[in-house]
Amino acid sequence: MLERLAQLLTRYSTRWVPDSFVIAALLTLLVAAVAAPVMTEPAWRLAVYWGDGFWSFIPFTLQMCMVILTGYMVADAPPVRRLLARLAAAPRTPRAAIALTALVSMGLAWLNWGLSIVASAMLARRIGRRGLGVDYRLLVATAYLGLGCMWHAGLSASAPLTSSDPTQKFVKEYFGAPVPITETILSPANLLLALAVLIVMTLVAVRLQPARGGGATLPPSTAGADDDDAVDAPAVPTPPAAPTPPAAPTTPAERLEHSPWLSLLLVLAIAIYLPAFVMRSGLAGVTINHVNLLFLGAGLLLHRTPASLLRSAERGGRFVWGVLLQFGLYAAVAGILEKSGLAARLADGFVDLATRETYPLVVVWYSGVVNYLVPSGGAKWFIEVQYLAEASTRLGVPLADTIVAYAWGDMLTDIIQPFWAIPLLAVARLGFRDIMGYCLVFFLVYAALVSAAFLAIGFF
Repeated sequence: MLERLAQLLTRYSTRWVPDSFVIAALLTLLVAAVAAPVMTEPAWRLAVYWGDGFWSFIPFTLQMCMVILTGYMVADAPPVRRLLARLAAAPRTPRAAIALTALVSMGLAWLNWGLSIVASAMLARRIGRRGLGVDYRLLVATAYLGLGCMWHAGLSASAPLTSSDPTQKFVKEYFGAPVPITETILSPANLLLALAVLIVMTLVAVRLQPARGGGATLPPSTAGADDDDAVDAPAVPTPPAAPTPPAAPTTPAERLEHSPWLSLLLVLAIAIYLPAFVMRSGLAGVTINHVNLLFLGAGLLLHRTPASLLRSAERGGRFVWGVLLQFGLYAAVAGILEKSGLAARLADGFVDLATRETYPLVVVWYSGVVNYLVPSGGAKWFIEVQYLAEASTRLGVPLADTIVAYAWGDMLTDIIQPFWAIPLLAVARLGFRDIMGYCLVFFLVYAALVSAAFLAIGFF
């Protein structure tokens, strides 16, 4: 039954779910159509609201691009590639390989989701090539657990990190004061749930793999690929060949580009600044900018030279075009919601639907359903925060609980959403339909666990 349901969802996604840019454009039309009847001004003013909001996500857009870029550069660094090769050589049984992949994928996603999606893809391909008898489809689905079940609870979580930033416009307008990460990402409830998900999802993945091997093996077209191939951008169906080593530097400019001392000076500056900031402001003051700076420093240190870092940044830059193109549309939708009065109406609906005890669970499922259509946890948060924050205040639910509920709900359908799996599948040379059956099992377990957790949070 699960396999038939998986095939049905895959056919639905393939046939009816268009590119995310098209979804963003359709969302604009939908919100405008719903907002027009509740406005007190002429409907043509919707275009004004849309245009006024279009560029309001500029700082956030750059922050999300840097999450992707810095995570890619760290995963693409030679020391990390060598570490992944050693990890891939460690498992001796199929189940050990699955367990390792699950732990690495979710562990790295807690640190940085950009790092996880690239490194997990590399690890899965290397393990798949070893011929351990591991089900390759399950291996790839397991490598997707980081993006599907963990990233929005960790250090690159969009909603909690932007909510802790006092410079964000929505923080001033809807919160009154920043919500520190000590109450969201680093709260005991969030950390305990993240640990529970890490353990439970790893055990589920291991149980799906037969003890003595079995299932689909690595496709022959992938078996001969170079271990050092870089992860390519989603639009390219196969990974590119390993880059040719650059010629020895001959000019003063080239020697400077290939010298490590300039990178080390920047790393030193970051190493001094970040601890000094934490000592001055505490962990509560940490925002997404500090996390991005930390990963930029890690990229500089691991690549050693500016030349290596820039080559990696050029490859990783191909992943950010979707963010640059789409986030203006999401910002425009947020402008319509705010100025048309529709956000206030939606807040009324949440207040009528939920109670103080059930509100976190309602937010989880609402966020999960919307995420399947708008797979952008950060941009979607900027749209939804207007009415979720108001409803939270009116129901007496702490804003931190609402933020964490949104974050976990945003991940609820990630594991069955093909959008963020594209880079992983490009390397694995599988289609989403190949892993959907396993992803559906993961979704059912994850949804039950997270729902129970937020029902408990609401009542306690």
